[in-house]
Amino acid sequence: MSLRLPQTIVKVILSKWRKFVTTVNLPRRGRSVSLFKKQHPGVYRPPSPNANLEALQKKLGELDLDEQQRKRLEAFLTQKAQVGELKDDDFHPICELGAGNGGVVNKVRHKPSRLVMARKLIHLEIKPAIRNQIIRELQVLHECNSPYIVGFYGAFYSDGEISICMEHMDGGSLDQVLKEARRIPEEILGKVSIAVLRGLAYLREKHQIMHRDVKPSNILVNSRGEIKLCDFGVSGQLIDSMANSFVGTRSYMSPERLQGTHYSVQSDVWSMGLSLVELAIGRYPIPPPDSKELEAIFGRPVQDGAEGEPHTISNRLPRPPGGRPVSGHGVDSRPAMAIFELLDYIVNEPPPRLPLGVFTNDFQEFVTKCLIKNPAERADLKMLMNHTFIKRAEVEEVDFAGWLCKTMGLNQPSTPTRGTE
Repeated sequence: MSLRLPQTIVKVILSKWRKFVTTVNLPRRGRSVSLFKKQHPGVYRPPSPNANLEALQKKLGELDLDEQQRKRLEAFLTQKAQVGELKDDDFHPICELGAGNGGVVNKVRHKPSRLVMARKLIHLEIKPAIRNQIIRELQVLHECNSPYIVGFYGAFYSDGEISICMEHMDGGSLDQVLKEARRIPEEILGKVSIAVLRGLAYLREKHQIMHRDVKPSNILVNSRGEIKLCDFGVSGQLIDSMANSFVGTRSYMSPERLQGTHYSVQSDVWSMGLSLVELAIGRYPIPPPDSKELEAIFGRPVQDGAEGEPHTISNRLPRPPGGRPVSGHGVDSRPAMAIFELLDYIVNEPPPRLPLGVFTNDFQEFVTKCLIKNPAERADLKMLMNHTFIKRAEVEEVDFAGWLCKTMGLNQPSTPTRGTE
């Protein structure tokens, strides 16, 4: 296979196998440093908790929220105002929630407030100047308050690690849900699509930022039926400093990002579309499943979505890297695809499609518009929010919380939400 990827991408991939070495100047062991109270010129220093709460409550009035969403956000902000400065000694570990994207996420209890949180630990060997820039950039997380964005309690630096403390979502991420569900029904994915689009629109319109890393593991859910985005790219310096995690996360990137060209929020749209196909068929869709695998997944003969014709190259292409099963219905017998081959496929081969005769035409068309390779022709957020698939999903009665709790074995609260209604 001919590889036609830019040198910038090749260099970052190769860094996966090189030890990242730099000068490190850490605080003395055991000392925690608040990311928002550093005595450094130009570093963000938050106002008092009460002033912060009042300002944020005022901003909530500018958002299109229903009464339940407003009450939950206000309750979260009230809890957050009582947390105070975060320190390493204030946390009691409960269990590990997951690992990846350059860090590990633990479920913890904040002892002073007794709040259960998700604490992400990111180990970075970086110079103090870079660390301070990350500190300045992360402060915008305090201002990201939306029903479709995971809540942020704060962050601190201790023993060479940045800790980012977030709202705990008891349903986990959609990649974890997929392992239990094997495939996620279209009506559930309708609610997921609404939440992701609204979350992306909020980040863009209110904060002028892109997510940059939309994928199933960064879409979190809870037993109240809420669907929220996490791990969005507020800190460009943090993204650069975590370049060693490139290989594990770039398979959801758009062709224009992999080619090193200019990209916009349209790149997030591609990532969302790719994620929806994965959740719908039960496995990462590149390279596409052949007819035998599709029959195993859906229990009957199924045509792929490439204009009714089987993919002529799918039988010879190896499977994605990592030796992972391609779905909950069987294991692909093709040899593992090298990361170079995977990225080359995304850039140079046709985009994935949903198989025919399994999903509604509206859903198929919605996904197809997300996965147009030319970003200038790809649907934007506004177009997608007005798509028939989304309009139907907005009015459709779907017990998302009930489905999730049954799938994940969770206790359902007495007053769950219904998806994103």
